[in-house]
Amino acid sequence: MMEARPAVDDAALGHEALAVLEANWTGTGTVPAPGLYPHQWSWDSAFVVIGLARHRPDRAREELLNLLRGQWATGMVPHIVFHTREAYFPGPSVWRSQEHDAAPRVLTSGLISPPLQGLALWWLYRHTGDVAFVRKAFPALVAQHDYLASARDLGGAGLAAIVHPWESGMDDSPAWDDALAALPVIRYGYRNVDMEERHPDSAHDRYVWLAMRYRDAGYSAGYLRDEHPFAIEDPMFNGIWLASCQALAELAPLARADPVPHAEQAERIRLALIERLWDGGFYARDLRTDRLIKVCTVGGFGPLLDPWLPGEHVRTAVEVLESARFMGATGYPVPSCEIRAAQFDRTRYWRGPSWVNTNWLLRRAAAVHSLDTLARQLTHGTLRLVRQAGFRECFDPFDGSGRGCRDFSWSAALTLDLLADTVGE
Repeated sequence: MMEARPAVDDAALGHEALAVLEANWTGTGTVPAPGLYPHQWSWDSAFVVIGLARHRPDRAREELLNLLRGQWATGMVPHIVFHTREAYFPGPSVWRSQEHDAAPRVLTSGLISPPLQGLALWWLYRHTGDVAFVRKAFPALVAQHDYLASARDLGGAGLAAIVHPWESGMDDSPAWDDALAALPVIRYGYRNVDMEERHPDSAHDRYVWLAMRYRDAGYSAGYLRDEHPFAIEDPMFNGIWLASCQALAELAPLARADPVPHAEQAERIRLALIERLWDGGFYARDLRTDRLIKVCTVGGFGPLLDPWLPGEHVRTAVEVLESARFMGATGYPVPSCEIRAAQFDRTRYWRGPSWVNTNWLLRRAAAVHSLDTLARQLTHGTLRLVRQAGFRECFDPFDGSGRGCRDFSWSAALTLDLLADTVGE
């Protein structure tokens, strides 16, 4: 049981979180972490918007609008927007967005991220009541969703497919291992790119090779459907898309728009999640083999973000979440891979460690299903992590030690949101 802490500790933690976000602000966006991630990442920025909604709504609005400056004419919101010239690999010279008529003037990547922006806009409206901003941002998010429905429903059943591990937000999850291993042997896939280090055949080689193949195909939706070797329906990505569809349905009347298409899209995603990804739990589906990937990761709980998910599916998924496969055996929530899996590794990013952002998403899921005890466990367990180890990129789920970058933006931003909900407890 977590020890009680005086309120002054929470106030100090909140001040520290705001200081991290201030330090990571470039004037055009919040970088995930200084040095290692020097640009604006789409998924990260959505969490920053959520975390700042109650504390710096002006900055939250600017964060979202600057991200949307990177939106393509197709509606695609890229996973990286390069507002500065700071070195990063793979940078603009790899993506070559400027060569495409649909790309914006600002340089971007050619991939996407989980489409959390609809929920982020709803979160901002919920805490500010700013109808004018809803009307300003709403059309861009409708276009984003239209892109997913038209260009990314590669399986034809209503789910969006990711075409690269980076698009999942959970880059090295063991859920992608088999699909990556099925690719041709890639050696020095980035040998013509300026890099200081050269690595032998590795997952990173395959990541770069996949990105360059998509680039060389002109970022074509037809190429993705017919030829691209990596195409996976991910339950977390689609659970987030469903939540954002529901958010747009609620915001539509404020934007003088029809809510029905967004509610209908949410329903299509819900039915497809159950029909295509459920087998006693939610698993990713590899479209190239048409098989479920039977590795249980934190991504499998993404569909719980849907308040209308049938009760039997909610109960079964929550039982797994609370069991010794996940929360029941660790000191902190929530390991990113079930601990009994052969691929579990408490030291390797999305193969074991706990993350503030997925903890926040599962806390949100618990709240929409009125699972108050679970929501409190996720809230206080996550705050305990950052109190002990700081705003780290991720954490050891057993001893709570910090891993990865320090002063990580989404860890700081979501701490602010969690703290706001503990006032008066």
